[in-house]
Amino acid sequence: MMARYYRYRLPPWARYWLLLIERCVLPIMIFQGVRTIFFPTTFDVLLLGVFAGIFIAFYLEWI
Repeated sequence: MMARYYRYRLPPWARYWLLLIERCVLPIMIFQGVRTIFFPTTFDVLLLGVFAGIFIAFYLEWI
């Protein structure tokens, strides 16, 4: 059985960086989506998928 991940048990510096990343993912994902629409390359699509996965993980509180 996996141990439950509690973000509040982390050291303060780690919680700070986690919160910062959580707040920055959506604007970066929107920018990457617009960039992918205008200049679609394989790298842009993969990068958008990574950011979407990170956003979903934060939204569903997996991280």
